[in-house]
Amino acid sequence: MQVAIASGKGGVGKSSITASLLYLLKDDYRFVAVDADAEAPNLGLLLGVEEWQEEREHIGAKVARISTESCIRCGICYERCPYESIYIDDEGNYVVNELTCEGCNVCGLVCPVAGTISLEEVRSGVIRKATTKYGFPIISAQLDVGRPESGKLVTEEKEWAKKAMEELNLEHMIVDSAAGIGCQVIASLGGADVAILIAEPTPASLSDVRRAYKIVQHFREPAYLIINKADLNPGFTALKEWAESEGIPILGEVPYDRAIPESMVMLKPVVEAFPESRAAKALREIAGRMKEILG
Repeated sequence: MQVAIASGKGGVGKSSITASLLYLLKDDYRFVAVDADAEAPNLGLLLGVEEWQEEREHIGAKVARISTESCIRCGICYERCPYESIYIDDEGNYVVNELTCEGCNVCGLVCPVAGTISLEEVRSGVIRKATTKYGFPIISAQLDVGRPESGKLVTEEKEWAKKAMEELNLEHMIVDSAAGIGCQVIASLGGADVAILIAEPTPASLSDVRRAYKIVQHFREPAYLIINKADLNPGFTALKEWAESEGIPILGEVPYDRAIPESMVMLKPVVEAFPESRAAKALREIAGRMKEILG
């Protein structure tokens, strides 16, 4: 199976919960973990990965280049760039800011001198692979600053993970998606067999998990909900009411527990660092229910 874990909102504890579930499932299943947050990958950190065994560059982004030799300095590209990515340097040359250029080629279309402005492919980021100290492989990605194609990076991550499943005879792929509902999340949820949504009992988290659930519905995937920091706002019942109205089963509730941030400082899942903590006990119950889903 391919399991995607999403939240819609950042900061609800998605990656820390994912790390603990991976730790609890490692002895019963053969799986590959995928950190699908290419803009801010941290699952490897929580699993103690110190060195990546294999890396590959992802080339695909495009940026504009202006030839100073044929440029007549008319300034049309400077005026028409929709992202204001063209500036004038100290020598009066028109130069493209690679960090903000989206490769839309508007500048090339309006330039009166053919061949002066071209689009060149550049690196979008890097995809990495390692074996965790717990024995299962992890695939991660790091998007370069200012580069697009985060969704394509995640798609390539998952393709690499599929090959690892074939080569290592693995059963499952567990994907820790990014926050929000952008390209990375769509790529994470696309092709999944089941989605696990993580939210906390706050209006902001409810609003965002609703949006993430719309993507899940688009792909017609069964969904489950984990409520983190469940006792932080006891008077807020709207999250459970929403889940009930949508027919989303609640896998479990994790209480607010200082053991979780302390375990993150130690770069360990809380179920390993503090196995007797309240959070760890709740996560073991959730892992048991996940086993029923994985079969």
